[in-house]
This record gives sequence, C-alpha cells and structure tokens, in this order.
Amino acid sequence: MLRGKKVSIIGTGNVGATVCYWLSMRKKCREIVMIDRHGVVAHGKALDILQATSPEGSHTQIYNSTDYAMIEDSDVVVVTAGATRKPGMSRDDLLLLNATITQQVIHEVRKYAPNAIVIMVSNPLDAMTYVAIKAGCYPKNQVIGMAGILDSSRMETFISQKLGFGYGQVTASVIGGHGDDMVPLPRYSSVNGVALTDLLSDEEIKEIIELTRQGGAEIVGYMGTSAYYAPANSIVKMIEAVLNDSRAIFPCAVLLEGKYGYNNTVNGVPVVLGANGVEKVLELPLNLEEQQQFAKSVNSVENLLDTLRKNNFFAS
Repeated sequence: MLRGKKVSIIGTGNVGATVCYWLSMRKKCREIVMIDRHGVVAHGKALDILQATSPEGSHTQIYNSTDYAMIEDSDVVVVTAGATRKPGMSRDDLLLLNATITQQVIHEVRKYAPNAIVIMVSNPLDAMTYVAIKAGCYPKNQVIGMAGILDSSRMETFISQKLGFGYGQVTASVIGGHGDDMVPLPRYSSVNGVALTDLLSDEEIKEIIELTRQGGAEIVGYMGTSAYYAPANSIVKMIEAVLNDSRAIFPCAVLLEGKYGYNNTVNGVPVVLGANGVEKVLELPLNLEEQQQFAKSVNSVENLLDTLRKNNFFAS
C-alpha cells in the first residue's frame, strides 16, 4: 500500500461509495474521506465498507463527514456530487442545477485541499469540468473529467460481444464529449494488435458505435438510475495513475488551449496522467470525418457553456 496517500470523495451515492469500496479493497491509499450532506447514510456506508476491508488485510482508514475540513491534505478529490439522470432526462436538463452544486463544492475543495488533483464525475461532465476549473481558478492540469475511459470500456465490451472472442484483449478509443456526440475511433481500436477494421465490417462497426453512444442511457432505462460499477472502475484507474505517478495514457475531459484547434473549452482527448494530473495532452491525427465529429462534440459542449455564461456562472 502507498503510505500517506489520501483520497477524498464528495458525494457518497452509488458512484462515490463504489469508488471508496474499490479503492480500499485494492489498498491504494492510506485514508479515504467521504463527504456528503446526508451524514447518517454516509456514515452507514463508511462502516459497511470499512468492515468489508478487514478480511482483505487492508489498512485503509475510511471516514465520513459533512465537514469539508476533513479533506485537508488530500492528494486526489473526486467530485460525484450532483443530481443524477432519471429516465427521460437528458444531460442538458441537469446543467443549471449541477453547475450551482459544482461551484459550491469546488469553493470548499479549493479552500481545504488547494493542491489536490480534482477528478470531476458530475454531469453534464464536460461542462461541469469547465465550471470546476473556472470556479476554483485552477491551472489546466489540475482538473480532469472522467468520461473517455468509461466510454472506451463500453465500446470494448460491445466489440468483444460482437466478435465472440478477444475478451480482455480489446483496446478501444473514444474521444469527444461525454454524451450523444462522443467520437468513437475504430481506426485507433484493436484486438490484441489486430485492427478492428480488419475484424468487423463497416456495418458492424457502425452498430457498435451506436451501442456505445447509447450505453449510458440503456442502463438508465433498465435501472432507473445512472451506471456506477463501470464509472467507479474508470475513476479508480485515474486515481491510481495519479497516486502512482504512472504516466498512463487515458482519454479524459480536459481544458483545451490550442490542442485540436480549440481554445477555452473542455472536451475528451487522450492525456498522460501522473502525479501532476494532466502531464501532457496527446494530439491524435484525425481524418476529415473524425475532425467533423469532434467539431460537433465541441459545439455541443459550447452550447452548454453559452447557457451557463448567459446565466452568469462565469465571465465570458
């Protein structure tokens, strides 16, 4: 276990609690703090998870509180707080409500854990990542949105199911915003080094892309709430990359300043993750069709940001 590492999780709903469970079971940090306005429920979850870790020999200490002072000296802060999507609710519907919540949360995080790497999970993801950066006056490397890892894992699952083989050997790449305008990249996807385009027809690939784009909505339709196991796993991968300074490459939502031809907006692109958060933004060569899809994704996020600007969430 990495001694001295501390992770705080803001919001202890399904995603936040699952992140806490997986982190503690994998023995990746010394201390986990869960902050939630529902103190009694959060306390029960903290006790439940702590008792689950004992048979595994985990030394991770788990605390819960309504007091943000508890997050002091955190290496990583995960923000899951916000309203969740319900059936029939688009990510756009959450915009104004979750932007207000995000601003409130980030002011507390900046106060008590100013040096922590912040991983945003609240939806609409790309817009909330932008709100967090602006609300906390953060440098671009310090705030990262979790989306691309989740979308890529969904695409990998659909590829494996379609092929009927290659389970665990699929590498898929998805960039763009977290939503209907995400940009799956079949050209950058493979199965144990074999190009996806050599294994599946164009029609089969189109089917997989559509399934990937609708992956989150499908789960909401079945469960009545957003997914949490797969998102939590994606978050834990990001946390581990930061705590281990592994400089792993993941698709994440970050502030673009010149990369891919865009400025002052957030979108999902491949980045190198390490102790300083975003160590580097990688610029993939995109063909014309991919560029057009990415431009559409950027425009979708910009529409959300324009709505926030009109509501005076930050200076335009």
